[in-house]
Amino acid sequence: MRNFLNFLKSRTLLVQLGLAVLALGLLIFIVLRFLNSTTNHGEFVIVPDFAKMSVPEMRKAIEEAELRYVVVDSANFNPEYPRFSIITQDPPAGNKVKEDRKIYFTVNPSGYKKVTIPNVIQVTQRNATSMLRAVGLGVQRVTYIDQIGKDMVYYIKYKGKQISAGQKLPKTSKVELVCGNGNVGKRGITKANSN
Repeated sequence: MRNFLNFLKSRTLLVQLGLAVLALGLLIFIVLRFLNSTTNHGEFVIVPDFAKMSVPEMRKAIEEAELRYVVVDSANFNPEYPRFSIITQDPPAGNKVKEDRKIYFTVNPSGYKKVTIPNVIQVTQRNATSMLRAVGLGVQRVTYIDQIGKDMVYYIKYKGKQISAGQKLPKTSKVELVCGNGNVGKRGITKANSN
């Protein structure tokens, strides 16, 4: 025990501790200099605004800004943006980022996605309208024909052609419901639908 206490008081221990602190300080200094040079500390790129740019325009702007990109997905079609243009970006425009940073984009598809027409045959016009709205379709007009089922849907038309349940139409399309007028032998009448 006495030898250990003498060693703690010795000059050799102090010299070795001093050398260890010096080596550690030198190592920290070298690591910090290396990190500053490889991470471009203090150097930033301002993220451009890519909104409404086409994909080729975005690629060119990304190259010029020395950034990288990832197209995350196509969103639901947004009619306020051109087809195949950038809808959202992350990080947003104006942010400071490092060179070679990835920017994530959502692209506007070429049009509305298609939805399946529900079976509304022999359903009341009111219920049929609700079922069509639920999938993203609308009713442009209701036409009445001579059939005994008053306000019952007998078939559906899209752009003047009869269509059936299970077919697909672009979301937000407007269809025509052909319903019975409740009387057999009367002429068919058409009325515009406010829906």
